[in-house]
Amino acid sequence: MGINSERRVGAFNFATVLALCLGSLTYGYSFSVTSTTLGQPSFFSYFNLSNDELSPSYAFTNRIIGGLNGCFSGGGFLGAIFGGWACDALGRKKTLLVCTPIGVLGGALQGGSVNLAMLLAGRLIGGFAVGVLMVLVPLFQSEIAPPATRGFLVSQHGVVVVFGYSAAAWIGYGCYFSTMPAFQWRFPLCLQALWPLVMFILTPFLPESPRWLLMKNRPREAWDVLQKLHDTKNSLDRSSFAKMELYQITKQVAEDQEMSSSETVWTLFTKASYRKRMICAFLVMFGSESTGILVVYNYSVLLYEGLGFTGSIPLLLAAAYVTVAFCGNYISSLLVDRIGRKTSLVIGISGCGVSLIFEAALSATYVGTTNHAGLSAGVFFLFLFISFYGCFVDAATYVYCSEIFPTHIRSRGMSWSLAILFLSTVAYLIPAPTAFAQVGWKYHLLFILLTAIQAPLLWIMLPETKGLALEEIGEKFGDHVAVHITQLASDEKDEVERMFVESIEPQIRNIGTS
Repeated sequence: MGINSERRVGAFNFATVLALCLGSLTYGYSFSVTSTTLGQPSFFSYFNLSNDELSPSYAFTNRIIGGLNGCFSGGGFLGAIFGGWACDALGRKKTLLVCTPIGVLGGALQGGSVNLAMLLAGRLIGGFAVGVLMVLVPLFQSEIAPPATRGFLVSQHGVVVVFGYSAAAWIGYGCYFSTMPAFQWRFPLCLQALWPLVMFILTPFLPESPRWLLMKNRPREAWDVLQKLHDTKNSLDRSSFAKMELYQITKQVAEDQEMSSSETVWTLFTKASYRKRMICAFLVMFGSESTGILVVYNYSVLLYEGLGFTGSIPLLLAAAYVTVAFCGNYISSLLVDRIGRKTSLVIGISGCGVSLIFEAALSATYVGTTNHAGLSAGVFFLFLFISFYGCFVDAATYVYCSEIFPTHIRSRGMSWSLAILFLSTVAYLIPAPTAFAQVGWKYHLLFILLTAIQAPLLWIMLPETKGLALEEIGEKFGDHVAVHITQLASDEKDEVERMFVESIEPQIRNIGTS
């Protein structure tokens, strides 16, 4: 039986992946809601902030705006570190039960804020919750997805993250027309609490990761989960992908556990194969953020205002912008298993860099003028930028970083990856309002330079991982693989099945009947 022909995704498997995407929605909506909040005049009035560049208090406003994003990203960094520990110590399901109520609290504090301190505290707490979720969701999805469709399934995380961006943008646009000033900005902020609340309610119905269960010496539970994920019921007598996968995971986990007994956290940086993974994860996450994506989006309303658009139009353009990103991420989920992770990332980051070159040139020439054609061209290149990012970069980053680490260090590897993401957003987002106010289009030059460096580095450094089982990817980084079950010749497949029947099938029968 060849694994490459095993492209069918079971209904329970797909439902579990989609349920986990509520965590993706929590991040996407919570991060994006700041952008639409900055388009609501009533928000500025309530907190006595000024959006007039000539006002003496404008500098203070920029610091508060930077602080809103800085608190969220700082909380995300702390949450990512905690998530790396919790996913291993508590398990994937229990970690969800811990972090989702924290997300509800963060959203409630922001929506009910009566002063800036309460608002900033809510952003910090909400950021912590999504930091955990951003580690957990793609990790969990990668551990339950079949190899042939893992890219598509894990990409749904990226798709729903951007759906969250889009939902926040359109809700913010609709609330702009409310006749109740408080509702305009409080309602979108309050909605942040809904998504983690639903996630909390659904979590008891989700399975635990079979790989985590095997790491904890709970093979019977792992086998039950694999049967559900692959819709094999109790058909122990017929050869199935679930049985093959259990065989491979069991063998690799045993080998990994033997290795891990002598490892410490520093082994992540001292062992050559682990260190290469850490470097690749850093390059992927730092490279994706160094396109300037979150700066461009999170301050998109301010950018459109700088390009001469007023009233509700900046909010409408921001909503359309993330809708394009959402569609692009779905296209990415269809492409990533076909063209590969590395190719996708390099095409996307290169396209983002080129788009920013034109955007910077047009902004330098036409911002502050009434040239309609030039300003419209500026909007076009912002949309071209997000098309490249959505179609090739966004979802692929989570797919790649969730699959390159072996099971026993996967949560720590994802923790590292997301910590890099959140630290990058802190570095770029906090100074962004002041940078745009003081140097304007020149701030784009930073991201143009970084994308020019990152694209060739990714092409040189990243091993391709498409189509391989999680346990086989280690070979790309120099680790030993206990069992191969993908991309085998016919005689090799027969040999693996013979080994399976002789050594593992009796154990499965015992598990099923004990």
